[in-house]
Amino acid sequence: MSWEGLNRRKFPRVALPCLIKFSKEKTGADMLLTHSENISSGGVCVVIKRQLDLFSAVDVEIDVMDGENTIHVKGKTVWTVRRKATENVKPSFYDTGIEFTDLQERDRARLDVIIARLVAAEKVTDFS
Repeated sequence: MSWEGLNRRKFPRVALPCLIKFSKEKTGADMLLTHSENISSGGVCVVIKRQLDLFSAVDVEIDVMDGENTIHVKGKTVWTVRRKATENVKPSFYDTGIEFTDLQERDRARLDVIIARLVAAEKVTDFS
């Protein structure tokens, strides 16, 4: 991908450490607690210990650690990539992309403010 293509993303992604809790939508099964690798107002990349099925519907709770309530949003897994194993005794981890499917406007605005502040501080990361 060329550098020009990177600048045309619909949602700029930033490295923002967030606590993430998510589970299968409706059933609440398989709850996972993790952290974000990067986030945008369109979705989040998380690191988990197992691979999720693509397009699985999930309920997501995000703590952006700004002193306000957590953000609750529905999403779906849109990609997953296994990380290279570096040690035999540790489990493999998966970078997993979750696309937000119903982010409330007030939460989108809140994320946009945080992201804009980080972009202005030149902390945008290329996560292609």
